[in-house]
Amino acid sequence: MREVSERLRRVIAEAEPKLRGTTEEDSGKAALKGGWSRKQVIGHLIDSAANNHQRFVRAALQGSYEGPGYAQDDWVSLQDYQGRKWAELLAFWSAYNRHLAHVIAQLPEDQAGAVCTIGAGEPHTLEWLATDYVDHLVGHLRQIGVA
Repeated sequence: MREVSERLRRVIAEAEPKLRGTTEEDSGKAALKGGWSRKQVIGHLIDSAANNHQRFVRAALQGSYEGPGYAQDDWVSLQDYQGRKWAELLAFWSAYNRHLAHVIAQLPEDQAGAVCTIGAGEPHTLEWLATDYVDHLVGHLRQIGVA
């Protein structure tokens, strides 16, 4: 789990300065044709952090996790990330992910195999879930041109 934590720390350290270089105006424009803006992508990544935070801690403490997925478009829309200030979103995103990197490093190695089932998805281990979280984050950062 420490390797996953260190990878997340590196991703944040590399992406944060690039994200700070995005203007308020550009942050509100669609990152991909017909897609979310950079604000909405970062908002989605905040939602992903919040949902996975619960999963990581519960799986480690309970030995397994079973819980709901989430309707990402609805979450992004309801929380109106588009209407937020870019600098505020970035500060929250980076702080939350630094915290998650700390949390992941604290997850007991003997719980790495804890089974996690999200919604109707296939069960995966806690280690897989943590790794997939970072992969998901990197995928979206690539989408907006910072990874």
